[in-house]
Amino acid sequence: MGLETSDDAGVYQLTPDLALVQTVDFFTPIVDDPFTFGQIAVANALSDVYAMGGRPLTAMNLVAFPVKTLASSVLKDILLGGLSKMEEAEVTLVGGHTVDDPEIKYGLSVTGLVHPKKILSNAKAIPGDLLVLTKPIGTGIIATALKGRMASEKAVRQMVESMTALNRKASEKMQALGAHACTDITGFGLIGHGLEMAKASHVGLRIWANKVPVFPEAMEYARIGLIPAGAYSNRQFFSCRMDVRSSVSVVLGDLFYDPQTSGGLLISLPLREAEELVGALREDGDHGAAIVGEVVKEPEGRMEIV
Repeated sequence: MGLETSDDAGVYQLTPDLALVQTVDFFTPIVDDPFTFGQIAVANALSDVYAMGGRPLTAMNLVAFPVKTLASSVLKDILLGGLSKMEEAEVTLVGGHTVDDPEIKYGLSVTGLVHPKKILSNAKAIPGDLLVLTKPIGTGIIATALKGRMASEKAVRQMVESMTALNRKASEKMQALGAHACTDITGFGLIGHGLEMAKASHVGLRIWANKVPVFPEAMEYARIGLIPAGAYSNRQFFSCRMDVRSSVSVVLGDLFYDPQTSGGLLISLPLREAEELVGALREDGDHGAAIVGEVVKEPEGRMEIV
């Protein structure tokens, strides 16, 4: 499994009952604290393996760092933050590579394991399924407000708590309930990654706008124009495959295009299992999990927001 369906990770079968899941992801800092940045970068990279129904096993650090202009203690804190999340995920750090670069970048190359018959692709959503989203959206908008020194401490705290949370439990629970398809919501936003699922599965998706969990202050920041450039790019690229009811506000539409970092999983599964999954996640402390829409037969490869 590779590029054909725009899945979150590549899968290479080794034996009839064992396959490798492989992914790579790194980016520039979106928070001020280096330890927290390391945690977010690792949680984000591991998410691709969780979205495929896999178990991350080993990781290698990818680091770009301006050694001549920043103290080595900053790099140490980034790596310690990342290591703390790897330890939480029971992932072994086996090496990495560092280069001198004017701009900080950090992330991971991750290798995981999955049974070939238990791979969760984004290409198997079935009409009649419901869609579960496991984290609120709006991190890109809050991060933009943070860069402009306009974000409140509460908004930043909520954003950080979400971005540093592993998708491990959600992945394990959806597998136990027999989920049909999954993808994680990252740079292309809810709309972009949802459309990838619709196209790969040859179905349509209908999103219920008022059911999508959103960080409250992200709505406030969007109203005053604190929209990241990535949201405009996503809108330009994906809007041609969108049908949005006139009752859906422009501000909420901006949030659906908002690029997420270490976002939640978008999971397609039957009604009863969807309700059970949300209940289990909320009971486990993930109060942002919600049923946000449904899979429909037509129009194929498109998304409707109602």
